[in-house]
Amino acid sequence: MKPLETLKTAVANSFRSKLRTTLTILAIFVGAFTLTITNGLGTGISNYIDNQVAAVGPSNAFTVTKTDTSGTPGSGPRKYDPNNRVLAAGVRPGSTELALNQSDLDKVAAVPGITGVSPVNRLNPSYIQWGNNDKYQLSVSPLAGAQPQLAAGDGLDDAGNQPQIILPTTYINPLGFPGNSQAVGQDVTIGIQDATGAMHTVTARVQGVEDNALLSAGGAFANKTLTSALANAQNTGAPAALKDTWTAATATFSPTSKAGITEMKSRLADAGFTAQTLEDRIGTVKTVINGIIGVLDAFAIIALLAAGFGIVNTLLMSVQERTREIGLMKAMGMGSGSVFALFSTEAAFIGLLGSVIGSAAAIALGTAVSSALARGPLSDLAGLKILTFAPGPVAGVVLLVMAIAFIAGTLPAWRAARQDPIESLRYE
Repeated sequence: MKPLETLKTAVANSFRSKLRTTLTILAIFVGAFTLTITNGLGTGISNYIDNQVAAVGPSNAFTVTKTDTSGTPGSGPRKYDPNNRVLAAGVRPGSTELALNQSDLDKVAAVPGITGVSPVNRLNPSYIQWGNNDKYQLSVSPLAGAQPQLAAGDGLDDAGNQPQIILPTTYINPLGFPGNSQAVGQDVTIGIQDATGAMHTVTARVQGVEDNALLSAGGAFANKTLTSALANAQNTGAPAALKDTWTAATATFSPTSKAGITEMKSRLADAGFTAQTLEDRIGTVKTVINGIIGVLDAFAIIALLAAGFGIVNTLLMSVQERTREIGLMKAMGMGSGSVFALFSTEAAFIGLLGSVIGSAAAIALGTAVSSALARGPLSDLAGLKILTFAPGPVAGVVLLVMAIAFIAGTLPAWRAARQDPIESLRYE
């Protein structure tokens, strides 16, 4: 029997017992529906987290700090070293935060794999103001490769000479702007105190407005020109030694494997530095989400396995009912392989029907629910599509269900293929 003929016969035979086949398809439907929904949930949340991570910083960069070994229980106080400048108390009791200097930056840059090093300035602006409107407190972060999601405007230009800033959308109305788009292109004044307490002002152009974001700290993003201007103003009157010290540095590296990243971390540790990627700092969030999605997928797989037993039952009953027919087909020259292929194709076809219907229903319902949530309870999380259905994963669900159905059909198909034609023709 040719493959096309086998397929046509299998499709026709699948609906001989419409009720039994329909119930089996419904069982597969439940599993495929659940698996598609959980798959869409994982894709939607993962995409959102990836976008939020990109808004915080680049994936190919280390945040480098000087390793502090003080504060270890029982180690006693650290011996004074005039080459180490202490900036502030560290996060551990008794520990300190050590400053980086130009020599440290050079050491980091010399590590194989590092493509660039830039110091991170700790900026403490006093206020931001537009025109003669009220002043508001402000925190500023250097761009450092971050790609904030924008409600209006464009990204920052780190290569230009114009001081630029991206404001959170929560600042727009308080500063007096009519809306996000109207704020773009306007000049704002940032006040910052120097080491002597004198106030300096720096003018910056509003380049864009950051949309509400899950990982946003509520601060503004500044390009390199604005960062340098604010740092220079803040360091006015400070000793020369303080101007060349920094809390941390951003070290970029070329895309590499996890082994390569681990090797660079090891080299930096040997040089006395602690290096963390963005994945190190917030990767736990994705791990938890992936764990939850994995549990939901496990329940869907269990439902599909239960549906697999339904397929076994359906086809075993079909084999029993069609014993004389199988004997006749084999007596007319159909080989055991063709009989096996016929019943296996029936199983795969039933799996295809259940998975396609289940996935289509999941996509239709999930898209409607996702849109409703985006307009309602999740409207504050701009860009979040809680359920996102990509073609690849959906096709994977269909193929997985068909594979389970095919495997479930092998026992009945094997039983049919082994039947003796003479005994089958005598079957009552």
